[in-house]
Amino acid sequence: MISPVITYLAAVVLLWRRGSAQYSSDQCSWRGSGLSHETHARDVEQVYLRCSQGSLEWLYPTGAIIVNLRPNTDPPGGTHLHACIKPSTASRGATLYVERSGELRLLLTEEEQAQGKIRCFNLQEGALFVEASAHLDISRKITAFQYELIHNGGATPGDEPYSLTAPCRPCSDEDILMAVCTSDFVGRGSIEGVEEEAEQVSVVVQLTRLFRQKSGVFAAGGRGRGRAWWSGRVRTGPRCGVQRGEGDFLFVGSVRFGEAWLGCAPRYKDFLRLYRAAQETGTNPCHMDTA
Repeated sequence: MISPVITYLAAVVLLWRRGSAQYSSDQCSWRGSGLSHETHARDVEQVYLRCSQGSLEWLYPTGAIIVNLRPNTDPPGGTHLHACIKPSTASRGATLYVERSGELRLLLTEEEQAQGKIRCFNLQEGALFVEASAHLDISRKITAFQYELIHNGGATPGDEPYSLTAPCRPCSDEDILMAVCTSDFVGRGSIEGVEEEAEQVSVVVQLTRLFRQKSGVFAAGGRGRGRAWWSGRVRTGPRCGVQRGEGDFLFVGSVRFGEAWLGCAPRYKDFLRLYRAAQETGTNPCHMDTA
């Protein structure tokens, strides 16, 4: 049930949007305090962030803030731009909604923030609306989260890219070839173990070749038999059915909030056959040194 405070805030959103906007110092992250709202508990403040990733920290939350997220450049196919929110497990004192024209859709409750749940939404849906909870004592309350803006290609409505609830689907030949060109990491190696964690699966991998990686998610493990190797973990949803198997795989995927998320993992020999066939027909979207 929507509280009276939410109803009031939704009614004044459009009025406040005409007021002065407050920018963060670096336009990527914002840190503010609700103490300035303490005598006006229904204040709604505008925050504008213009980066592909950053963070927000709201101390002593009162009233509400509207967080307008946009990239600093217009990506191709911007209609598929999503914002993913990863709250701090210590986040308290506010509920997160998606707001558009006074309509609110629940995104993250306080309880879900404490569990570190990731939620995503299409930026076409609106802005992020952060409403302070009705606490008499606002001390020791801090609402904090990280955000990332991602281009989700041709995702269908309702898809939540890189969230723990995102559906799994098999990769087509075209998906694999394109992923080699566009993924944040590409590596050849083996699955050393599969560990079930809260609402996700952690796949322990050892790579004998690392074609590309972002943010150093795979650590160099040393050299053996004259060859270097790397180790790390990739995350995937609990229903994706990843199992430990013999042989080499090609691991491709994305890095979100400093963690590797698995996209496709065909057997390496199957990938080579696919790649070489595409080479012969001239349909490879990019070149990869497989020697």
